Amino acid sequence: MSIKAVIFDYGKVLSLSEDPVAQKKLLELSRLDRPGFDKHYWRHRHDYDLGVLDGRSYWDAIAQGAGIDYAPHEIDALIETDILMWTSLNERMLAWVVALQDAGFRTAILSNMGFEILGYMRQEFGWLTHFQHHTWSCELGIAKPDPEIYLHTCDKLGVKPEESIFLDDKPENISAANSVGLNAILFETVERLRGDLAARGFDRELPPLS
Repeated sequence: MSIKAVIFDYGKVLSLSEDPVAQKKLLELSRLDRPGFDKHYWRHRHDYDLGVLDGRSYWDAIAQGAGIDYAPHEIDALIETDILMWTSLNERMLAWVVALQDAGFRTAILSNMGFEILGYMRQEFGWLTHFQHHTWSCELGIAKPDPEIYLHTCDKLGVKPEESIFLDDKPENISAANSVGLNAILFETVERLRGDLAARGFDRELPPLS
């Protein structure tokens, strides 16, 4: 069955890894060492992505768990810096998105995302409007790796799972996508993706990835 759509995760696929300058600043603002920061930051991230928590309640939860008291202006700074940490773009992947769209492939973003980062992206990233569909976990109330979120995205794109390629940087999300029939590929680097597409024969259908 031929490929009709490519579905992209945002973080570490369309974006780069955490911006090091913003990450350093976030650590300083949090007043946590790196192990403590990683522990508390990720403990509540799923609820943030689901929309159960917003930015303020997310950092309040981190503060409570870490035994730290953040003033309101400190939380504002933490939210702002967290946004900046995740909004450096992978220009090579975005160029391929344009090539796919120009060639007539349907494209979508399927991302676990909190409201604050999403608000920034909608304001700053005009290229978002060129995708046929966006699935944002905070708005849907479902997050990867829940199988339903992949089926929802395919339904909104008007394609069958087996007609779609899905790219994500987390093995658990790839496993869940494969389980419902998508052609899911773990994204690590552009070079590795080029090889993985070729290994499955998708390079004969899709525009070249440079």
